[in-house]
Amino acid sequence: MAFECVSRTHVGLRRKVNEDSLLVRSERGLWAVADGMGGHQAGDVASAKVVEALHDLPIVYGLDALVETATVALEQVNRDLIELAGSDDTEMSIGSTVVGLAIAGDQYRAFWAGDSRAYLLRDGLVTQITRDHSLVQSLVDAGMLSPGEALDHPNANIITRAVGVSPKLQVDTVGGEVVAGDLFILGSDGVTRLVDDQELAEQLASGSMDEAADRLIEMVLARGAPDNATLIIVKAV
Repeated sequence: MAFECVSRTHVGLRRKVNEDSLLVRSERGLWAVADGMGGHQAGDVASAKVVEALHDLPIVYGLDALVETATVALEQVNRDLIELAGSDDTEMSIGSTVVGLAIAGDQYRAFWAGDSRAYLLRDGLVTQITRDHSLVQSLVDAGMLSPGEALDHPNANIITRAVGVSPKLQVDTVGGEVVAGDLFILGSDGVTRLVDDQELAEQLASGSMDEAADRLIEMVLARGAPDNATLIIVKAV
């Protein structure tokens, strides 16, 4: 399986620092988006450490081995960030979400902690393949909120997992088959909160991947871009 890939990141219209980081290692079949926790100290440092650890993974054979190695690396970053935060008198967390995609042969695995998302667009239909680790998603799962109510909930920014915020990091994984023509989208919440699933599908259905990526960032900016916005689009060919 070969890949085409485009990526974009933008500081947005209200932040002074871009706390998002991204990884593109198409030659290894590995991509990731990390979103440093907004309002927390050194979020840009946290996301950079996440991406650096994934970039430096040792060579392993097999998709499951790659994801396991990535998880171990993220667990080490988790420990490092907790130690770094503990050395600061402010006692604030230094954390980052992460969503990663690994592909080998005709199979993919997505792995994540937090609310950065992965989507799959196949035959014109877009599916969110990750599930947010967030307070509002927990309320939706418990039947206390509808998905529509969750969109504008005042606590929509509260996440329940991230690298660097808890002594034990839990990374979820999901996987499936890859077929030629599949498009995978990784995005920080600065994109996914402002662009819905149908809009993602519509933008990716026309023009080149570069043009689609540009249009998506333009949509985010036109809607106020209150957060950093980062996306990666991967096409299996």
